[in-house]
Amino acid sequence: MAVTSNWCRCTSCHAGYGWKDKSFDFAVEKIDCLVCHDTTGTYKKFPTDCGYPPLKDKVFAGKKLFKAVNLAYVAQHVGYSTRESCGKCHFFSGGGDGVKRGDIDSTLIAPPKKIDAHMDAKGLNFTCATCHTTTAHEIDGRHYDTPAPGKRELALPRYEGHLVKCEACHGTRPHRPEKKLFDWRLVKLNDHTDRVACQTCHIPLYARGLPTNTYWDWSTAGRFKDGKPIVKMGPLGRPEYHTKKGTLKWGKNLVPVYRWYNGTYSYLLPGEKVEAGKDPIVLIKPNGSPEDPDSRIFPFKPHFGKQPYDPVNKLMIVPKLFGPKGSGAFWAEFDWKKAAAAGMKAAGLPFSGKVEFVETVYYHALSHMVAPREDALKCAACHVRQGGRLASISGVYLPGRDRHVELDKIGQTLCLIALLFVSIHGVARIIIALKRK
Repeated sequence: MAVTSNWCRCTSCHAGYGWKDKSFDFAVEKIDCLVCHDTTGTYKKFPTDCGYPPLKDKVFAGKKLFKAVNLAYVAQHVGYSTRESCGKCHFFSGGGDGVKRGDIDSTLIAPPKKIDAHMDAKGLNFTCATCHTTTAHEIDGRHYDTPAPGKRELALPRYEGHLVKCEACHGTRPHRPEKKLFDWRLVKLNDHTDRVACQTCHIPLYARGLPTNTYWDWSTAGRFKDGKPIVKMGPLGRPEYHTKKGTLKWGKNLVPVYRWYNGTYSYLLPGEKVEAGKDPIVLIKPNGSPEDPDSRIFPFKPHFGKQPYDPVNKLMIVPKLFGPKGSGAFWAEFDWKKAAAAGMKAAGLPFSGKVEFVETVYYHALSHMVAPREDALKCAACHVRQGGRLASISGVYLPGRDRHVELDKIGQTLCLIALLFVSIHGVARIIIALKRK
């Protein structure tokens, strides 16, 4: 699934305005200032108008009324960006509130401390821009330009001037005693920071606000009942089946998966051949390894799906979903072959005429909804023989999880020797004391 051929539906978020086809010129700046700087709450994009706001009252999908935006009024009431203005796009990415990311949804407009210790509306009350600092309207991100973990010595603002990393505020030894007393437990926690990302312990669960989508099976889309579309709601108040989208699964308070991560991703790009097999095709994979000094253990949301695939050309299909009847759009004609042909043509890719569906997965790094420290993971969450959070992490010796038989024997022997000498010493002290009496 991609922006290509679905421009005017997707680009209500993915560009400023006017990205209606493949001829869009990115060299010409078409930045929509008001979408970020509106303070009135009245500036809204129309969902299918290529990023433009409605200039007259319009109805979307035959139901929802979008009132015309008073541009003069909005322009006279601009201000700094807020969590709500950023969230207009980011909270609703993937097609709905909390659908895509798992660590961002509309609860962050005014969250309690339990949801996010930094954005707590009655506490620190951070905005998005507090961490995503900006220079000349270039907004710092984490996972696409500046690597997320980065080098330890380059984490502090005096070196690079950015706050997008946890260390920028918390330093490289973030755990400090509340009183001026030595605490060996905090020393050991600080020993983790070179190989364990802050998020790993401080985001113990994701989707702690609203449910997030965990599985999306497009192969079942297109079913009707008595000629009418089907929408079947599930127990979390989200659709388990939707005629336009297929079968969907959702979750709340989910345990992340953990991977070595150096802050960069590998992407399966349109046109790259890929073999379908037993394992899901990985669309977005975090890069990293225990041998990489810039890699740390990091939490991720895995998103599984079932997507269209060309078995002859061995390509993931870019389908056309949005458009009028006659355009091949799936949501208009519900024919996967037509949708595939139209989408692949727009993408400039070959299509054999055959459509199969394959299992896929991508990984999304988690950095928001940071829990307060009392809710952070405890040692036993990872340092346990079986069933620990890091059971699948290789390349590191994890006390409590791992064991070395010969080393264990040496340790046991030394303990027994120590016990023997302590016992001899104790008995000798008792004998000497008795003789003195």
